[in-house]
Amino acid sequence: MPNIKPISDLRNYTEVLNEVDVANRVYLTRNGRGEYAILRMEEIDELDKYRAAYTLFTRLKKAEERAAAEGWIDDSDLDELIGD
Repeated sequence: MPNIKPISDLRNYTEVLNEVDVANRVYLTRNGRGEYAILRMEEIDELDKYRAAYTLFTRLKKAEERAAAEGWIDDSDLDELIGD
């Protein structure tokens, strides 16, 4: 079950931070709406890796779509393009 707290609970931030662990994020609300999430640094490192992988796969997909639409080139054509 998610750990949801009003942002006003940060007055006692030590207690709130003690509740945060990798398996238990703390979500903070402002005026009854979700506003923030408190994560451990290990989770942020993992999120950065997922974000980088997602970016890579998105760019590869776009490149593959472009190649399918415009055609592929072989390595000898590539050598001519880059001047080798």
